[in-house]
Amino acid sequence: MTPDGRPSVNSVQDRLDAIVAEFADLDGREKLELLVDFANGLTPLSPAYQARKAAEDRRVHECQTPVFLWMEADDGRARLTAEVAPEAPTVKGFVAILAEAVNGQPIGDAAALSDEFVDRMGLIDILGMMRARGLRAIVARVKRGFAQCTSAGA
Repeated sequence: MTPDGRPSVNSVQDRLDAIVAEFADLDGREKLELLVDFANGLTPLSPAYQARKAAEDRRVHECQTPVFLWMEADDGRARLTAEVAPEAPTVKGFVAILAEAVNGQPIGDAAALSDEFVDRMGLIDILGMMRARGLRAIVARVKRGFAQCTSAGA
């Protein structure tokens, strides 16, 4: 078990499967509450990343919510750093879930992140199609960023 009571899992897919299982039997209100719980766990952007945010185009423009992402490698391990507007706790929770799934995992595994887990979480019905498109754009950006890390030999 992890310190927050979640089962410990090893791969990106295992982590996503465990998170999807947490959402499986919840009603819409409970899913939103769980997303907010995840949102509260997203680490605030450090001053160094705040400075980078001003100098780099890291925004996911396909998403209506201001979302900024950095996909990087530390010794071949994925590190997702993110900032999401505080007025969008559901999107922030989703990004926190992605970070939990990929951080510390091999870059190649992070680049192969599954697209279908957005649907498996059952969020589309409660968040709507427009928000779902934004979530899919976030996943695509994360995958593309880690694929670039892989091709750069990071």
